[in-house]
This record gives sequence, C-alpha cells and structure tokens, in this order.
Amino acid sequence: MRAVVLKDFGRPLEIEDVPDPILGTGEVIVDVAAAPVLSYADEVFSGARRYLLPTPVVPGCGAIGRVREVGPDATRLKPGDWVFCDPTVRSRDDALMPDIVLQGWSARGEGGQKLQGYHRDGPFAERVRVPTENAVPIGDIDPADAGLWCAVNTLLIAYGGLLAMELRAGENLLVSGATGNFGSAATLTALAMGARCVVAPGRNEAVLADLDRRFGRRVAPVVLTGDAARDGEAMRAAAPGAIDAVLDFLPPSVGASVARTAIMAVRPYGRAVLMGGVGMLGGEDLALPYPWIMRNLVTVRGQWMYPREAVAGMVGLVRAGLLSLSHFAVTEFALDDVNDAVAHAAANAGPFRLTVLKP
Repeated sequence: MRAVVLKDFGRPLEIEDVPDPILGTGEVIVDVAAAPVLSYADEVFSGARRYLLPTPVVPGCGAIGRVREVGPDATRLKPGDWVFCDPTVRSRDDALMPDIVLQGWSARGEGGQKLQGYHRDGPFAERVRVPTENAVPIGDIDPADAGLWCAVNTLLIAYGGLLAMELRAGENLLVSGATGNFGSAATLTALAMGARCVVAPGRNEAVLADLDRRFGRRVAPVVLTGDAARDGEAMRAAAPGAIDAVLDFLPPSVGASVARTAIMAVRPYGRAVLMGGVGMLGGEDLALPYPWIMRNLVTVRGQWMYPREAVAGMVGLVRAGLLSLSHFAVTEFALDDVNDAVAHAAANAGPFRLTVLKP
C-alpha cells in the first residue's frame, strides 16, 4: 500500500510503498477515507514538540474509514462499516491505570512507549490497523463527507472535558480559551448538550464576533483586558446567572494568571476541568488558593482526551441533529500532497477550520 513516512524529525514527509498491515486477533484493518492533519503537525514532524514517536513511522492522529477486515473475536463490526478510528489506544492488562498511546502520534511513559512499539503506525496511509474497540461505527455516510466527519477528532477532546465535569442541560459554562480550536469546539459541543449559555473570554475580537454570529444569545463573548480583577468581574457579569463550570483550554503560551482568573469565576460548589497547556513551557504555577477551593467546595480536576464511550455519544449528538458538522470548513489534500497539507494546516489554524488528507 501507499503511505506517508516520517523518516526522521526535521525531514520532509515521503510517500512510499510499504507492506500492508497484518491482521491479528482483537484488531481491525480499515481502509482510510480521510485523516485530519492537526494544526501543529509541523511542530511534531520538525521535532520542536519532542514527541515520543520512533522513526521511521507512518504518522497521523485519527481517521474516518471503512472496515476492510475484522479479527475472529469481532461480533458486531463487519467489512464495509464506516468507522471512526480512535487514536487513543489503551493497554488491556490494567483496567485501573491503563497505559495510553496516541497511535501514529505520541506516547507517554515507559508503558506507553512499550504499547507504541506495537500500535505504532497511524492513518496517513491507504490502510491502518487498529484495536477492535478503536474502530467505532458511525453509521453510513456519503464518502464525500468523510473529510467533514474528521471534525469528530477535535470535538471529542472537548466532549471529554464536558463529560468529566458532568455538564448538565441548562447550566452556564465558561470556556477559557474559547477562541482556539478546542475552545470553539467546546462551545459548539456544550450548546449541543443543552448548556444555557457559554461565556467565551478571549483577546481575538474577530473570533469572538464569529462565535456571536454563529450561536447568538447563547454565547456571551468577553474581551479580555489583562486586568485580572476587571476580567473576572466581566466574565461573571456576562453569564445569565452564576457560572456553574469552567473548562480550560488555554495554550502553553498563555500565563497561569489568565487561567486562574477564569477558573475563579466559577460559583461556590462549581466545577473546573483543566485540559490546556498552561505551564508546559515553564513559568508561573497555576496556584489556586487553598482556602477558596475548600470553603467554596469547588471541584478541580484534570482531563486528558476522553473515555471510550464518548465516541458513541458524539456520533449520537451529530445523528440527532443537535450538533452540526457544517460549522467546519474543510480543505482536502491528496496523499502525494501531504507536505502541502501540513503547511496549510499550520497557516490556517483556528476555530472551525479543518485540513484533511484523503488517501
């Protein structure tokens, strides 16, 4: 089969003929119809992000495709089924603390690297081998819409945070980092789940205006000034009532004080979920006040990716018409043009923009 190969970090991606993946028990072979090219893929392939990804490797992170072969232990999947290839692969020998790898993308820890040694190659290829549980049915789709369905890859991460905080219909949510890829996806998903209002703070006034245009009165944009006291008051005032929960998607380039101001806008008994990159480049610690958390009974938790059942829930939101993928603008590239696709994804990063590779 034809595949994209990263020979080494810092080198252009190459197209090669590589052996077809070999099916094993507990696995599925999928014909890849479309695979998202993440906006920061250039930073991964250049080595700037220092991801644990052994080379040479067929990269990629998630895909939409059709089942080609199933293993002997598959009871529901069959050839021809449309599936989302979930890149979040979990080890099967520790249900309490499974090791996790993003297939074709990254690993963490010794266990993750061991798992990556087997589930290594990703979906920038004509075919990909994934664990059976990672080939999640999405129902029949028009093949022309496969690229659009790649939006699920981004939406699921936002959905994971909303599930972690147990967002309820009618609640007011604050999305810290609402003008970014994941923050805007969180806004869309929260509204689909029935949020009364999403408070959307940010500095990019054009993106805030676009969120207002798309979602109307159910989104409350707040232009940040950099003054913590003033910004905190503005966020609380923007909501039609107390802010029940905060979801943080701020990137590593943003200081901890910005995240802290947003989190502390939550009401007593409220919840905050951290999914961003604050502190990953060094700098000030988040430093939430102990007395404030304790006396206000605030719950703060971290969340990375999403639980397995989230994929079925996300597909349900789309199929029910509660969440429209039409918000995403998709630009598609052929396999031979993968380096152009990576450059395009970097240059066109932003809310509701999607770059897709179509093997």
